[in-house]
Parts: sequence; C-alpha cells; structure tokens
Amino acid sequence: MKKKSLPIAGNSFMIIGGASLVGTATVEEMLKHNPRRIVILDNFAFGSRDAVVDDPRVEVVSGDITRLPNLLAAMEGIDGVLHLAAVMTISMAADPWSGLNVNIGGVQNVVEACRVNRVRKLVFASSNAVYGYGPGVVGSLVEATPFHQAGAQPAGILYGASKIVGEQLLRDAYQRHGQDYVILRYSTVYGERQHYRAANAKLIMDAFDSYRKGVAPEVVGTGNDTKHFVYVGDVARANVMAFEADATDRTVNLSGPDTVTTRELINIVRDVVGSDLEPDFVPAPPGKVVLAAGGEYRIEHHAAKEAIGWAPEIDMRTGIRRLINWRIAQEQPSTTQI
Repeated sequence: MKKKSLPIAGNSFMIIGGASLVGTATVEEMLKHNPRRIVILDNFAFGSRDAVVDDPRVEVVSGDITRLPNLLAAMEGIDGVLHLAAVMTISMAADPWSGLNVNIGGVQNVVEACRVNRVRKLVFASSNAVYGYGPGVVGSLVEATPFHQAGAQPAGILYGASKIVGEQLLRDAYQRHGQDYVILRYSTVYGERQHYRAANAKLIMDAFDSYRKGVAPEVVGTGNDTKHFVYVGDVARANVMAFEADATDRTVNLSGPDTVTTRELINIVRDVVGSDLEPDFVPAPPGKVVLAAGGEYRIEHHAAKEAIGWAPEIDMRTGIRRLINWRIAQEQPSTTQI
C-alpha cells in the first residue's frame, strides 16, 4: 500500500501565506526537521517579509493564489504544500466578495496547481468556523458536528461556509485524482507575532494595549462566553505532523488544552501585565455588529491524536505570557520580560 507520510527531511515544501503568524512559526518548526527547501508564497497583504527567518533553505516568492499562473510556476518541484492564505471574518465583513474569491477560488487554484505539479501531500488550514455561530452551537464539537447559522452575523457565516467549500474541494480532488491531504481545523490561533485581524485574538491585543496605557479594557458582553484558542507553536507542530503522519483524507480539530471564558482571558492578560484594573464589561450598543464568537461549547481535539499524533502542550496563561513578552520586546528590546 502507498505510504501517505511525507517526511520533512530532504523534501521541498511550499507554505502559501507563509509570512503570516502561523506561517512563520511553521517555517521555524520545519527547519528543525532538515527540509531540502521551503518556498514561502505570499502577496504580503497582511504578512511581512521581515518576519520570515533568514535561512538559505528558505525562499520568498511574491504571488497571489487568485492567479493560477503564479501558483503553477512557483510550485514546480514541490513535494508538500501547506495552504494558510485566507480572508478572515473581520476582513470578510469589510469585503465579502474579495473574501470569497480568495477562500474558494483561491483554494481551487491551489488544488489545481497541486494536481499539475504532482504534489504528494496538501495540508489545508481550515477553522472551527465550519461549525457555524449562534445559539445552535452547543456541547462538544467534533469533526462530524453540522454547521449552524441561525442568529449569527453574515460575515462569520460567510467565512465558515467558505472554509466548508474549501474542505470539499480537497475531498473532491482526493476522490478524482488521488490527491493526498489533511485538513486541520484551527481554533483561534494566538502567540508571538500576533496581529489584530482575528476577532477573538484581537481581544487579547486590545486588552494588552489598554492595560499598557493604564486604562481598564472595555469588553462587549458579559464575559461569560466560552472561547477556544490554540497556541501558534502547537499549530506549527501540527502542520509538520500532518505531513509526516501516514494519514490522508482526514479532517481534525486543533484546540488548546482547555477552554477559556472572555472574562478569564482578559484577567490572564491583566495578571501577566501586572495591573489591578478590572475589565469593564458592557452591553453591545444598538446596531453594533459583534464579530467575536463564543458560546457554551467545547472544541474536541481527540481525533488529531489518533490521526496525526498531535495534542496541545501550551496552556493559555503560558501562551499569553510568551505573546506579551514578545510584544514588549518589539517595543523596547532591552525591556525585562514579565
């Protein structure tokens, strides 16, 4: 039987969206395993060249997944592809048409380029948004949990639905052409090189900014909703393990060791910063669209252990401390870590 594993050592990889939070962490993780070459393809709409590690095995290519010729040329000689590039909920709210073009048309272009270039394995970054939003999302969310949309904001539903379509494009390619793949459904990713583009991760950054100014953060809601995060280093490990595992045609959740409420999350930031200011939880103003999601549910990651051997290692407090230390170091390199 054909092996579905693709060792990092000695092989060539492309990371699409590789200048991103997850992409840069994955490059660093891959380099520990001695790849022959890593090609980062990014249009730098969000990622930064400065964030990419300087290593002779790493090549940076400016390209856009909505342009198939870019992908076809850049993917020549590549053994494995990690597809990270996507438009997330906040950007989807601002420009849904462009978001769908990237998240659906772009994925189809990636799949086609993999087929033409005989890529051995494709790992796709999906999202827990495939379970939907709103009051229907409750209990333990496993890979077979259906999509819910009643009572949710359109931007979140469009994002989640676009990820569902992307997943099905990979399943179709496997059935039609035997394209091996693994889909990883990320919870909200946070950690060093954190940005402000993911609605839930933005809560961490906004709270940090407020406490650094000596102001109590204002948070919409009661603070009692449950949220699901996963540390970027754990995600980078999962990406590598998905290639090396003898697995294909699999979809698994990635989530942290435990859930956290919004109130607990803000209080962790407060404790790490060393503030005594209590967060101010306020109701949403009339007509305000709240894009951050949460609810009475838990994203289970047991299937990832069975499929690719992965389990999370970094708890929320440790991860936030690492993030804040990184952020402070960016502002003042000589500052003592906390």
